[in-house]
Amino acid sequence: MPKKMKKKGIPSVHEELNGFDIKVNTFGELQSNFNIEKINSFLNENLDDKKLIENEESALEEE
Repeated sequence: MPKKMKKKGIPSVHEELNGFDIKVNTFGELQSNFNIEKINSFLNENLDDKKLIENEESALEEE
């Protein structure tokens, strides 16, 4: 199988995360230039938690 070619250039991101960069070091740790609290607050505002939605649906079905 041929190797996948790495994409060159800067990927497009949401305006609030402009300049966001994340890397994995040699120990497998994630290193980011953004504070984790800022990333978590962005995700909480913009994404729905699938597990919470499934729990709500199953609770409604039981009633």
